[in-house]
Amino acid sequence: MKTRTRILGLDIGGANLKAAMNTGEAMSVPFELWKNPGGLADALGALIQRFPKPQQLAATMTGELCDCFMTKREGVESIVKAVSEVAHDLRPIFWSTSAGFYDASLACERYLEVAAANWHALASHVGKQIAPSGSCLLMDMGTTTTDLIPIRDGRPASIGLTDITRMQHGELVYCGSRRTPATTFLGLDAAAELFATVLDAHLILEMMPEQPHETDTADGRPATREFAHARLSRMIGGDPELISHEQTHELAATIWQRQRTHLTEKIFDLLNRDPDAKPRVILSGSGEPLLRRICDDPQITSRIGSIVSLNDHLGETLSHCAPAYAVAVLAEDRVS
Repeated sequence: MKTRTRILGLDIGGANLKAAMNTGEAMSVPFELWKNPGGLADALGALIQRFPKPQQLAATMTGELCDCFMTKREGVESIVKAVSEVAHDLRPIFWSTSAGFYDASLACERYLEVAAANWHALASHVGKQIAPSGSCLLMDMGTTTTDLIPIRDGRPASIGLTDITRMQHGELVYCGSRRTPATTFLGLDAAAELFATVLDAHLILEMMPEQPHETDTADGRPATREFAHARLSRMIGGDPELISHEQTHELAATIWQRQRTHLTEKIFDLLNRDPDAKPRVILSGSGEPLLRRICDDPQITSRIGSIVSLNDHLGETLSHCAPAYAVAVLAEDRVS
């Protein structure tokens, strides 16, 4: 029997670094790329060291959008350089929206095909492994954004291929499970400050579990309901002593309802492209529980087919690192 090549996939975002082996091990670590672009190679090296030594590195990215880079070209070149630096004797490959891998040189030359291509890698993997035929809609909610990706007969069928065109066509929605500022859904009636994020609303409504050791929040304090109450109280000019829990619960309900409505409208826009189809829906990402609530709405239920959970298919850890796992598995065809 042929020995399986050990491939490590990397998904390099602006706030998190994710890695997964094609054999199933996966890990996500926070890394604020926009604050420390020069530290990316060291952070990647430390992450890679936590896995069995790979025989191949495959990468995808979204971090090139960080405003520490003047342009996407600069961002892609910087990330490619960092990955190449930690690859040592390996020659890393980078996923492109041309549905294939590029080496480092070609990735820099055709940077717009490599920039923010992780959604395409995930959809390509899902299409091959889960939805090889028929109509499918992949909904992937991360901490910052939600990807809504049509798949037809196993291939990504999005109209847009870049961040710009995908946002224009409602296929990339800047609305996630954690990092979206609460002020996005409260408008001018609340403080236009980063006092709280949608995570705080989800915590207070008990839609997401508390994480006492997680401090990637608006104020750097733990992701618990009590601290979420404090953060949301500041959105209306108060503090946790001046504002009641009932008031912040009402605020949280408003944030979630508006977030849900916004995403529902985007989903309907995609479903209305082919009103006669009832696509199979695949849910993934850290925000999968929120997407599940949206898809349980009778109006959407009547327009879709079966719902598949990538959490159930891959396990929660691997699902949260799904694009990294996708490039690792997709790379097997190249190295076999």
